[in-house]
Amino acid sequence: MSQSTELSNLIQIRAFCQVVDQGSVSAAASELHRTQSAVTRSINDLEHHLNAMLFERHAKGMRLTDFGRTVLSRARRAIHELDQIPLRLQRIRGRSIHSHYNAEPLYLFNVRRLQIFISLCETGHMPTVATRLGMSQSAVSASMKVLEQGAGQLLMERTSSGMRVTPAGTEIQPYVRRVLNELMHIPADIAALRGEMAGCVRIGALAQGRTRLVPQAIVKLTQRYPSVKVVTNESAFATLVAELRSGEIDFIFGALRSKDYAEDIVSETLLTEELAILVRQAHPLAAAELTANSLCEARWIFPPAGTPERLLLDENLAAMGFITNPIVESSDLAVVRGLLLNSDMVAAVSARKFGHELKLGTLVQLPLRLANTRRQIGFTFRVGSLLSPAANALVECLREAHEVLES
Repeated sequence: MSQSTELSNLIQIRAFCQVVDQGSVSAAASELHRTQSAVTRSINDLEHHLNAMLFERHAKGMRLTDFGRTVLSRARRAIHELDQIPLRLQRIRGRSIHSHYNAEPLYLFNVRRLQIFISLCETGHMPTVATRLGMSQSAVSASMKVLEQGAGQLLMERTSSGMRVTPAGTEIQPYVRRVLNELMHIPADIAALRGEMAGCVRIGALAQGRTRLVPQAIVKLTQRYPSVKVVTNESAFATLVAELRSGEIDFIFGALRSKDYAEDIVSETLLTEELAILVRQAHPLAAAELTANSLCEARWIFPPAGTPERLLLDENLAAMGFITNPIVESSDLAVVRGLLLNSDMVAAVSARKFGHELKLGTLVQLPLRLANTRRQIGFTFRVGSLLSPAANALVECLREAHEVLES
């Protein structure tokens, strides 16, 4: 994840939330056990950092501006994630929560400290983290010591090959990442309110959508909003879900899983498709009558074993009475395309992925329907997540791209 040093100060974010919740600076100061001048200074410094007025000052109190309401959504999410960390750590200890751990986890209210922890999780190498963040190794070590003292247990341990995250560190890592990512989105939220679309969209792109829809949607988005950056991640679904949970990606686009896949994941269907049997134009089967024997003897390319596509395909072929084993298992479109165009192999794949070749006639679809391989394609979101304006814009561009292709 980005290790920007420009993220909002968490102590200031905390003061901002308390002023909103308590209704005044004086009440917030009492709740936070700080002076009114300290709370006022925190609010002023946060407004200066964000270059936006968060409150209208009145004789009767502080009233949120539109900018303030925008920041509040992210701020409350960040504070909520921080508050969950001591609870997760206490579950690992397996003891009842003592008053010391019931207190606000102020040791966590330091962005640089959290960035150091995440960098160590990613690299396992203290010198690399020090260089990345422009710090000395002793400062990195001291920050981790404060974090671990507050946590009451080790979050990283030294090994012969470097630093390794402990079970406790693994447990809290998604929460820390979500805090940093919520803070990272605040400037883009403010810019959008001013009519300036900016920021970075990070999308998990599964194979079912990235050949046509995702590229076309990205073109639309970047033409409309030249300041927006898009980063795609083509990892396996399980990896993408882990990054979705930690806020490292905004959403996943591609084949959807069943509704009971996970309670914290929600999906939205954009389209449905089924597998097709494709061969090159001059393939012997392209001009022959299909028989069970010819299909069983064909040199097949299948999706990898264990994938949802493969499970559907195996069930469908078995129901049709075909017993065949693939000689190639691959989900890499470039590999499958190359094999189809340069051999007499047969592939059971999504026809949508090869729309260009089918339109040109270099690949053809055999007249055998795999009717029970229909899958839903669409968006996967984390429950309760708040998409950035740029991420919302990309979602809309994906919907538009689909409408154009279907028209």
